[in-house]
Amino acid sequence: MDVKSAFLNGVLEEEVYVEQPLGYMRRGEEKKVLRLKKALCDLKQAPQAWNERIDTYFKKNGYE
Repeated sequence: MDVKSAFLNGVLEEEVYVEQPLGYMRRGEEKKVLRLKKALCDLKQAPQAWNERIDTYFKKNGYE
């Protein structure tokens, strides 16, 4: 398992929106925001989202 990117694999249960990063904006769409489907490292929800995902995996495969 890649520990450095573990938090990036957590699926978010709630809706989280972020501003567009510089360099990814299109002309005329500067005011738009992005909805995240997966966690980012700096989100407060990232550890919980990752823990829920790995916990579900372990339980499904017979671990306690």
